Amino acid sequence: MTATVDATGISIDALARLDRHLLERYIQPEKIAGCLTLIARRGEIAHLSAMGQMDRERGTPMAVDTIFRFYSMTKPITSVALMQLHERGMFQLTDPVSRFIPEWRDLQVMCGGEWPNFETRPADRPMSVRDVLSHQSGLTYGFMEGPLEMAYHKADVYQAAAMRGRDLQSMVDRLAELPLKFSPGDSWNYGVSTDVCGYLVQVISGQRFDEYLQEHIFDPLGMDDTGFHVPAEKIDRFAANYERGPDKRLRLLDDPAGSHYGEPQTFFSGGGGLVSTAHDYYRFCQMLLNGGELDGARLLGPKTIELMTMNHLPNGEDLSERALGTFSETANDGVGFGLGFAMIVDLPRTQNVGSIGEYYWGGAASTIFWIDPAEEMIVIFLTQFMPSGTFNFRGQIKQILYPGLLD
Repeated sequence: MTATVDATGISIDALARLDRHLLERYIQPEKIAGCLTLIARRGEIAHLSAMGQMDRERGTPMAVDTIFRFYSMTKPITSVALMQLHERGMFQLTDPVSRFIPEWRDLQVMCGGEWPNFETRPADRPMSVRDVLSHQSGLTYGFMEGPLEMAYHKADVYQAAAMRGRDLQSMVDRLAELPLKFSPGDSWNYGVSTDVCGYLVQVISGQRFDEYLQEHIFDPLGMDDTGFHVPAEKIDRFAANYERGPDKRLRLLDDPAGSHYGEPQTFFSGGGGLVSTAHDYYRFCQMLLNGGELDGARLLGPKTIELMTMNHLPNGEDLSERALGTFSETANDGVGFGLGFAMIVDLPRTQNVGSIGEYYWGGAASTIFWIDPAEEMIVIFLTQFMPSGTFNFRGQIKQILYPGLLD
């Protein structure tokens, strides 16, 4: 039997199998409320499927224009913004971050103790711009475990409720009072590095970070539903966010009607603050896959994207060799990290199908995307379920989809 292949060379049977898998394994058993899958190949959308509900409490079905919390899928957008300024010659990747944040000139590294009485030593070298773009800065997150992470938490460095009414400058000021987890460049650690990148965009460009993104990324790409809050006229398109309760049943975590995303923000988190849609994020991804251009709007040069999607970990190592701790938006084996993206560097070590050079990231509410230049393919999967990593959506979608690439 010959498989039926659509115009983009993907088996229609494989696409149907993917929808059936998500429906029968996750939506019908109520492990998630609903999901939206977009698959594009060779510049054309091959598959756009909305299933289940975006809001169980109101019985609102998932729709192709549903607005989602993208959390850490904000990071690639922030990284592109900073690299636009790099293309204008406004900084070097080797520049110390303290060139733009003078109060970070003498950062210390934690070597013992607990907050506020840490034992510290001077960093071996200054933190560079490349360090913050590649999560090799020594910064961390307050929601992870460890004495420094607890200090972040107690100092309200990055707690959503505590950041209301504050701004990026306040985050930078508080970080100046805390030590680093390690000397810059010594390890890889997921943290507030990309929020610092957003602050750098603001300082280097002289434009407030949200306004910079609007003018230089969202408007040129026609990303009309992307921003740091959901306007009142769009709130009925905003999905509810869920978690799993002690009984393993879905429990409402953030109601769209009362969400802080419905209010204008003052803290513009480059690491996790954006809301967006599948269509908007697809346009961002297609721009990257096209080498920095979409519909006549050029955001980056092809060589800049090539640099961003190379592995910047020392000696060609992968995250399993460089990462501290286990938290990430991706598995670590066979995965490198560049300037805002993870990428596949050793396919057999990932133990899944795919392509060398495929680059990607994900978000805390189980949103995922990847761009596969070898296959000219973009995959975006959106749901609203926390925490990410509960279900291996990325791995399962890949193992169903890739065998269906027949042309």
